[in-house]
Amino acid sequence: MKVIAFVGMPGAGKSEASGVAREMGLPVIIMGDVLREEVKNRGLEPTDANIGSVANQLRKDEGMDAIAKRCIPKIESLEGNVVVIDGIRGIAEVETFKEKFGENFTLVKIDAPFELRLERLTRRARSDDNGTPEWLRQRDERELSWGMGKAIEVADKEVVNLDPIEKFREEIGSILTRESIETTVSVLVFPTEVEENVARAVENIFPGTKLNMIKQKGYVDRFEGKPSDLSHFHDLLRKEKILDTARNFFYKGLSREEKEISFELNKQAAFMGEVNFLDHDVALGGIYVTISHFDPEMIIDWLAPVTKDGRPVMEIEL
Repeated sequence: MKVIAFVGMPGAGKSEASGVAREMGLPVIIMGDVLREEVKNRGLEPTDANIGSVANQLRKDEGMDAIAKRCIPKIESLEGNVVVIDGIRGIAEVETFKEKFGENFTLVKIDAPFELRLERLTRRARSDDNGTPEWLRQRDERELSWGMGKAIEVADKEVVNLDPIEKFREEIGSILTRESIETTVSVLVFPTEVEENVARAVENIFPGTKLNMIKQKGYVDRFEGKPSDLSHFHDLLRKEKILDTARNFFYKGLSREEKEISFELNKQAAFMGEVNFLDHDVALGGIYVTISHFDPEMIIDWLAPVTKDGRPVMEIEL
């Protein structure tokens, strides 16, 4: 499961970004809602003062990652390949999520000027919103005291939320789409093969993949890894002019129920830097690839669009 979290000062646009995620059909967990739920359970009104007081008490009693730890069971209970988290408040929360989800955790920083944030919060008029510059400065200081600044510094991606809002929503949608792609490669390494050559075959098609050697008694050794980017693979399909072939293999390996695409590549061809799809067993096996995404057919259209006279009818951008 991939976890994509938003971090940013109050009013920067985390709620708007979460709204984009919901429109895309992605489940969203609001860390502030977890906190407001605790305030309600204590019989308190959901005012800014009460929410801030309970947040401080939780962090004092249970650690600075108290709310993050309460979110993890909620994340694990959800179905699907991607979950969005709204409302990281400190570096301890980031560290907890990274420890739990590893490379499947992505932190996105959302930024906006103070004046624009104040204007948005005033319009929002939630029960814990006061609407004065002094109130927002105090709230900023409170959240920075929880380690918000350090959390912002370690963000993997950044989006500046300025008007018009449509541009911001488009950028968030693009990040969610790309970050939601989870690719896994697996390739057998037989005793007669040189490990470095097998690793190079994968690297030639999926650069930057961190491969782990899996050794189990009674089984052939294998490399496994998760490419972080499919851009090179995307470009190779065009360079080799095999879009139609690729599209056919992608649809053969499409599971709409599992929301994934599976296919196998020729290991020897990959060693030469070429893409060659396998439709039969070979002696040394191939490179087994699985791409998971909430909209796998969109990924197919991106990687291998419909063609006419050998050229894409329409290219899409992620």
